[in-house]
Amino acid sequence: MESLLSSSSLVSAAGGFCWRKQNLKLHSLSEIRVLRCDSSKVVAKPKFRNNLVRLDGQESSLLLYSKDKSRFRVNATAGQPEAFDANSKQKSFRDSLDAFYRFSRPHTVIGTVLSILSVSFLAVEKVSDISPLLFTGILEAVVAALMMNIYIVGLNQLSDVEIDKVNKPYLPLASGEYSVNTGIAIVASFSIMSFWLGWIVGSWPLFWALFVSFMLGTAYSINLPLLRWKRFALVAAMCILAVRAIIVQIAFYLHIQTHVFGRPILFTRPLIFATAFMSFFSVVIALFKDIPDIEGDKIFGIRSFSVTLGQKRVFWTCISLLQMAYAVAILVGATSPFIWSKVISVVGHVILATTLWTRAKSVDLSSKTEITSCYMFIWKLFYAEYLLLPFLK
Repeated sequence: MESLLSSSSLVSAAGGFCWRKQNLKLHSLSEIRVLRCDSSKVVAKPKFRNNLVRLDGQESSLLLYSKDKSRFRVNATAGQPEAFDANSKQKSFRDSLDAFYRFSRPHTVIGTVLSILSVSFLAVEKVSDISPLLFTGILEAVVAALMMNIYIVGLNQLSDVEIDKVNKPYLPLASGEYSVNTGIAIVASFSIMSFWLGWIVGSWPLFWALFVSFMLGTAYSINLPLLRWKRFALVAAMCILAVRAIIVQIAFYLHIQTHVFGRPILFTRPLIFATAFMSFFSVVIALFKDIPDIEGDKIFGIRSFSVTLGQKRVFWTCISLLQMAYAVAILVGATSPFIWSKVISVVGHVILATTLWTRAKSVDLSSKTEITSCYMFIWKLFYAEYLLLPFLK
């Protein structure tokens, strides 16, 4: 659908043109947000998908990033230009927050928070354990882990700027909203703050969780000899499994069990199941995340499983692994001695397995948009699992 956009806000900047966001008036699009403008192009983000825009007047080129993260170029036209210094324009507070939101990779942030909350409650043995002491311990773990999470995803973006210009052009470093120096400042600051908090809390399980995550996250992304393990599909998958499945479950559980409650180390049935189940889930996330990125990975020599085996085979391998994990979860839930635990675990996992299978059959594997959407759906199932885990007894 082509939508009409009228404006007289074309301005010249360093020999090019830039659209001033506040003067744009849309007739059928409710909003178009300029992410950046330079001497050759405008990068904007329309609120709705698949809408083209046309301006009245002189033609220029407008590069749009749509909500589904795909990009397209359309002819745009303009009114009268006016002198404007693009470098002097300050980002609005809202745009700055939005850029940081995208830089932090919010789906990983949500996953980190839910996983720590879930495994923390696995250490609860009686009602009196639910106290301010417990929530203080959880808050310490969540804040430290989130800062380390931002370091890891930020370092990955710093190492993949050129790849992300193909695979994820909406990310701040790839789009040019953040300079490399800004990215370095952010990841360095958050890594230091994470270690500082882990140290002053005095919890060795928490500190070692942060340290091992730092080491694996660095080795996964940074382009140094013998490192950048993401180039090797199996090693990359093992890095993600180690952090998401093992460190998160065991280390943060022990942080609550030993540091907060002062109890001896004890590996319970729910903890063992959570670690095993999330190992499957972490492998699936590690495999699935590369399916929509196959184009850029091929160009830059990243030998992911999707590149070597093909998207279709990897896609259905991921779905099969999750269905197997759900089947095991149903059996484990059915053996619980508690009726309420049995009902919630069995019914919950049946619903998740059925929903996954229905969604998988409807995905068009030739569409990057649909594959990306399904990948985010996998993350939603990941969140849902952490909501079910505390009910397994």
